[in-house]
Amino acid sequence: MTTSLRGKAAIVGAATSEFGEVPGWSHFELMGQAVDRALADAGLSKSDIDGVFSVMEPASLPATAVSEYLGLRPKVLEGTMLGGSSFVNYLQWAALALDAGLCDTALITYGSNARSGRRRPGGAIRTPHEAVYGVRLVNSYALAAARHMDVYGTSREQLAEVAVAARGWAQLNPRAVERDPLAIEDVVSSRMVSDPLTVRDCCLITDGAGAVIMVRAERAGDFPQSPAYVLGVAAETSHQQIAQMEDLTVTAAARSGPRAFDMAGMAPGDVDVLALYDAFTINTLLFLEDLGYCPKGEGGNFLEGGAIAPGGTLAVNTNGGGLSCVHPGMYGLFLIVEAVEQLRGIAGDRQVPGAETALVHGNGGTLSTQVTALLGTASTL
Repeated sequence: MTTSLRGKAAIVGAATSEFGEVPGWSHFELMGQAVDRALADAGLSKSDIDGVFSVMEPASLPATAVSEYLGLRPKVLEGTMLGGSSFVNYLQWAALALDAGLCDTALITYGSNARSGRRRPGGAIRTPHEAVYGVRLVNSYALAAARHMDVYGTSREQLAEVAVAARGWAQLNPRAVERDPLAIEDVVSSRMVSDPLTVRDCCLITDGAGAVIMVRAERAGDFPQSPAYVLGVAAETSHQQIAQMEDLTVTAAARSGPRAFDMAGMAPGDVDVLALYDAFTINTLLFLEDLGYCPKGEGGNFLEGGAIAPGGTLAVNTNGGGLSCVHPGMYGLFLIVEAVEQLRGIAGDRQVPGAETALVHGNGGTLSTQVTALLGTASTL
C-alpha cells in the first residue's frame, strides 16, 4: 500500500539563527534563537509545540535534550540520525504524525557551534573497514569525484562550476558567509585537500541553527506567512561506509527522487528552485544526474557556462549553499528554510521570479543517505 502525503501538511514558520562565526554561543543557544524566530514567523508560542524532531550533536538523546532545553513536553519525539539529510527526512515523519493526529504543531530544529567550538564533521565512531586507513570524510567524497572523472571524463574545471555558481548566488545574499568573487581558476588552483578536491570544492564550517514549524494543511491558511506545502518526500540509503557503495557515481537519490516526484505528481522540469546538499562540489553534480536533470555522466557538460549560476538555466542553491552561505556541521535544515523563502517570494536579490515549486534534497554520511522532498505554494495543490 502506498501512502501519499501530498498536500497534507505545510511549513508555516521558518527561520535561522545568526550564523557564520558566533563566539560564545552553544549549539543549544543558537538553536533556541532559531526556534524563537521561527515561532515569531508563525505567530505561535512554545506552548503550541507538541511534536519535536531534532538531531543535536553530541546529545545522546537529541529530541529529549532539545525538548528539555526549550521547556517542552511534546507528544511526539523523533531523533533518528541520518546525517545531514535527517531534517529533510523529518518532513515526512512530521507530516505523517500531523496527518495521524498524533500532534498538532511540529518543530524541526538543529543548531551547531562547529566553527567557534572548533568541532569538525565526520562522525564520532569510525567505521571498521575504513578506520585502519585513517579515512576522513573528505576522502570519501574525493573517491566519488575521482571515479566520475575517470569513468566520464569530468574535469576539475567542470566541478569548479559548482563552487563558482554557489558563490554567484551568495553574492546576492547579504547573510552569506563567503561573498568575495570566485573564478574557475581560483577553485582549481586553491589548496588541495584530497585529490581531486581543493579547499574551494569543500563546504564551509560555520556556526548556525535553523527551525521550521509544520501544521496540518487545513490550518495552514490561518498563519501570518504564506505556507509551503509538502507535496512529496522519499528517503533511501545505499551504504554506510564508502567502501560498500556499489557504484561511486550513482547515489540513492536515483531512487528517492523518482519516488518523491511520483508522490508529488511532478517531473524534474516542473521544479522552479533546487536546494541540493552541496557538502562538496561533486554532490551537486551527482544529484543533478540522479534526480533527472541530465543523463548519468553528463553532469560536467551540463554545468558548463554557468548553467546553475544566477542567470543560468536552472536555479540551484540560491542562498549560496553549504559552499558559500552556511554549513554548521549538518546543512539539511538550511535547504528547507531557503526553499520556503523562495516560495514566499521574500528572497530579495536572489529571488527566483514566480517560484511556486521547490526541490529540497538532503545528503547524509558519505553519500550514504539521500532524502528528496518537493514543496509548493497553495497554487500547486
